[in-house]
Amino acid sequence: MKQDQLESWLSDEARVRAMLAQGPGAGVATPSQLQGKTGLGMMQAMLAGELPHATIAKTLDFLLIEVGEGVAIFQGAPGSQLLNPMGTVHGGWFATLLDSAMGCAVHTLMPAGRGYTTAELSVNIVRALTPDVKRVRAEGRVLHAGRQLATAEARLVGADGKLYAHGTTTCLVFDLVSTSTSDRR
Repeated sequence: MKQDQLESWLSDEARVRAMLAQGPGAGVATPSQLQGKTGLGMMQAMLAGELPHATIAKTLDFLLIEVGEGVAIFQGAPGSQLLNPMGTVHGGWFATLLDSAMGCAVHTLMPAGRGYTTAELSVNIVRALTPDVKRVRAEGRVLHAGRQLATAEARLVGADGKLYAHGTTTCLVFDLVSTSTSDRR
């Protein structure tokens, strides 16, 4: 069963990487590219390779796999470049993957002109990761999305069905500052 799950995850990853390869690559979208887009619209455009995707994903070997309203799923490869001196994946990688899933889940609920930032992050690592685990998924889900605060949770699971970590976040929600020239006067 777990081999079938891993093969399915690797297939999903190959599909997403192919879409991303057709697009602008890693980087930062311009304000004009984001103008009028909801958070979900931005995330879907990134996933489709229509907008740049985050450079940190290449650095830390993870990528966005799926988004929906209040949901974001990232997949990562816990490789040897992520090991701490004890030979297990560094806790910062767990935190980054969970934070990405939770933050992007919140992002999917942002209307055009609204943004968010992580204010609090809590991570519980319940099992060590090594490169023997080929892929893990961070599945983020929004618990509450208000005008000023949003909360979300995420689970980091392996294709083997095991839970490796879980976390929660509180995000501050705010109006984005316009960068058009008419707003600068």
